[in-house]
This record gives sequence, C-alpha cells and structure tokens, in this order.
Amino acid sequence: MEDALQRAQALVEFWDRQLRADLPDTPIFDAHVHLGHDIDGMVGLYEDLERIQAAYGIERAFMFCLDEPDREPGFRAGNDRTLEFAARSDGRLIPFVRLDLTHEPIEEAKRCIALGARGIKLHPRAQRFLLNDDRLAPVFELGAAERVPILIHGGRGLPPIADDLAHLVDRYPEAQLIIAHAGIADLAGLAQRLSGKAGVFWDTSVWSPIDLLDFYRQVPPEQILWASDYPYGQQPSSLLIGVRTARLAGFDESQLREMLWGNADRIATGEPPLEPSEPIGGDTFSQPMQLARIHQYLSMATPLLWTRQADTVGVLGLALNACEERDGAKVEVDQIRDLLETARDLWRSLPEEEEADRVTAARATFRMIHLADILAVTTHG
Repeated sequence: MEDALQRAQALVEFWDRQLRADLPDTPIFDAHVHLGHDIDGMVGLYEDLERIQAAYGIERAFMFCLDEPDREPGFRAGNDRTLEFAARSDGRLIPFVRLDLTHEPIEEAKRCIALGARGIKLHPRAQRFLLNDDRLAPVFELGAAERVPILIHGGRGLPPIADDLAHLVDRYPEAQLIIAHAGIADLAGLAQRLSGKAGVFWDTSVWSPIDLLDFYRQVPPEQILWASDYPYGQQPSSLLIGVRTARLAGFDESQLREMLWGNADRIATGEPPLEPSEPIGGDTFSQPMQLARIHQYLSMATPLLWTRQADTVGVLGLALNACEERDGAKVEVDQIRDLLETARDLWRSLPEEEEADRVTAARATFRMIHLADILAVTTHG
C-alpha cells in the first residue's frame, strides 16, 4: 500500500500545481468549513485547515462545528470550541453557531452571537426536522434582527424543501440565507423560487461536476459562493471542481472572482449583495463518448467507496478499459488513467489494512477517483 499512497501523493501534488496555475488573481473565501469531530468519524483539525488555507490563498471562511459526540445539550460545547477556533484565527475563521431545535435554539444563538458568532448553521437531516417546523420562524426572525446569515444543509437526505424555505425567506426578507451543497436536494424547486432574489445564496460544496453544471444554469453567479465542506471536501479537488465547471459553464474572470471571494466577503462585511443577473450555462451537456463512459463508471464507484464496499462490480476496471479508446483527448485520458490505476491499487489493499490505515487508503482512493471524474466531465476533447 505504501507505494500506492506515495503515487497518490505525487498525483495530488501534480494537480495542486495545475490548479495554482489556473486560479484567477484573487483571494479566496471558503463559505463552508467544519472543525471538530463528527459522530460519523470525520475529523476537522484546526492545524490541518490552517495549512490548507495558507497553501491555497484562502483568506477567510465561514466555520462551524460538526455533528459532535457531545452535541447535547444544544451544541453548546461544540459552539464554544467554534468560538475558540475563531479567536485563535485572528479573524480568518468567521464563527457560526450550530443549533438544535429541540433544545433552546434561540437562547443558544443569542448567547453565541453575544460572544462573537456571525452566522447560524442549521442541518435538518442531522437534527431531524422539516422545513415546515414552527421552531424555524424564530431562528429566521433572529437572523433578520441580528443581520447574521443562516446557512442550511441543502444536500442529500432531504425531502423537497423549496416551498417551505421560500415561505421563510418571504416572511423574513432581511434574513440572508445560504443554501449548502448547491441545494441538490431540491435544486429545481429552489431555483424556481429563490433564483434572482438578492440576499439568498447557494454554496458549491458538492461532489458531482454534473450537479454544478446544472446548478450554474439555474442560479445567477451573484448568488453563488465557493465552498469546500472541509473536512469532507479536500484540496485540490474542491477548488478544481469549482473553477473548471464555472469556466466550462461560461463564467468570465470577474464572475469567477466574485464566486471565489466577493460574494461571500460582502456577506461577512455586511455590505449589500450584488443584484442578481441571469444564470450562465446551457440546457444541454455534451462530451466525447469515451469520457462519458469513464464518468458513468466513476459515478458507480463512489457510493461503493462511501459504504466501504469492495469493487466487486469491477467498475474501475471498466473505467480503465474505456481509457484505451483514442478519441482526441489523449493527454487528459492518460492523466485519468494514472489516477485510476493508483485508485485501483489502493482499493485492492483496503481489506488487508488495520482500521486507521484503511481510512487513510479509502480517502486517498476517493481523492483519486474524484479528480479523475472532474477531468472526465470538464474535458472536451
């Protein structure tokens, strides 16, 4: 496994250099990062985040705790750690208070805002509430009164949320809203109800480049915030997927800089948002058949990795087989092959490793597959 891990690190460093050469000349604002320990085993470490942000010119971030083992009562301990991390960062990390609607959410929000929190984080899937919950209205009322943004999970694991969320936005227009994970849980509905509404934003923290391309064509660039979802989202993948998909959709350099910095910075500094223009991107997506096949197999591989299963279907073998075609994108396909051969070797080693090594290898495998899929979708040979 050590040889495969070394090859994986070398590939990450190569794509790190490629990304740096492609980034626009702008500071970067990450609209979605976690620090702490999640009950699912994921860990976000202050020192690790600090290193990543320094390496990529990420100068500010909205930061909140994970679904912590000591989340009861009301995330108080996790919120205290969030405030401590923010103080330690000297303004680089902007703290959001995470709320549990079952335990004095308004009291906890007021306590943390008084101590320096500058936003509110809600997670309906993890904390098991719906968007028609009457306990949400006071949270939005407080967000409007205190002029602090509310970031809400909009990713997997939710029923349609657009109508109920739009109702809260209409009722409390002064409450700025950030819908996480490009709102993929209800993307069409959210875009129909909230696209074009100044003060409502989406962040880009999703795995699939296809999701982002569909998202860009429905939401104006002035409403989009780049985000990593650290520690779930890692570099260089999180920036690479945002930059390459935005350019493929048709973003110019000014719009890309606003997505990477300006839109979130205006939220943080209390400036009015830009007036939304029109979404960018086409209603259809085309790519060479070879790359479409590779993307298909990598989409099949991802849930197997997430659920810690072996590649019994042989999807990486099918993706590698597709790399043997020669349809005009030789350089990129060879790069994809390098990533997938390393992923294959790492994946094969997983059953033989101790738990800590297995986690390391699984995450490296995912990084290889994710980078390969970003390339497969955003290369038009």
